[in-house]
Amino acid sequence: MILAHDDSGTGPAVLLIHAGVADRRMWDPVAGALAHVFRVVRPDLRGHGDSPLPGGEYADADDLAALLDHLDVADAVVVGSSFGGRVALELATAHPARVRELVLLNPDHEGIETTAAAETFDDTEDRLLAAGDVEGAVRLNVETWLGPEATESVRAALAVMQRRAFEVQLAADASDDPPRPRSLSVDLDAVAVPTVVVSGAHDMDRFRHAAAHVAAGIRGAELVELDWAGHLPALERPDAVQALLLDVLRDDPTVHAP
Repeated sequence: MILAHDDSGTGPAVLLIHAGVADRRMWDPVAGALAHVFRVVRPDLRGHGDSPLPGGEYADADDLAALLDHLDVADAVVVGSSFGGRVALELATAHPARVRELVLLNPDHEGIETTAAAETFDDTEDRLLAAGDVEGAVRLNVETWLGPEATESVRAALAVMQRRAFEVQLAADASDDPPRPRSLSVDLDAVAVPTVVVSGAHDMDRFRHAAAHVAAGIRGAELVELDWAGHLPALERPDAVQALLLDVLRDDPTVHAP
């Protein structure tokens, strides 16, 4: 299947991969400025936004490679947020020729030891969903993943995206032919493209550890720490993230302090 997506602008391609709590709408505040200089592709991963979640096995990274084929994009700078950062790393490992550069915003990564905060979040979300309290689970995610810079309108927008994902995913999981997502192995040593990893000072500790681990594991990667950011800086302070992305994509050495 071809993922639902937006494709705007001309120039070198930039692929924006949303967080697991969101969909391609999370990039609305930054995509317009990027599209003045670049070709910006924003997909909805399966089970998010406008992309359905059919039964059967699939891998998000393979879906993205198929989308790039469909759009006749040879390679792209890949920007991934949270779970989208994990998928970006899978794409760089499984389809290395498609990735020209990586920007990872608080990326998830396998093998990072869990923390008390992460376990509490997972247990609480599981309990709420098991009880059928989708709205409670939505509120939990909004409260957990947005930092202090997020406005009420941003919190409301994230709630809409997370609610949509829960509705699609819970219905698919309850079907006679549930989806079977397949995670691809990530080899950080094999990632051989310029990489910037962003970490938010107000993010959950597990993700701060993951960002540091990924930055240390990729040769030449740069770790940028944002003292104002939570888990989703592109929503919390989009102007700053827009500036960071434009500087990175233009290869500007002044990128360090957005």
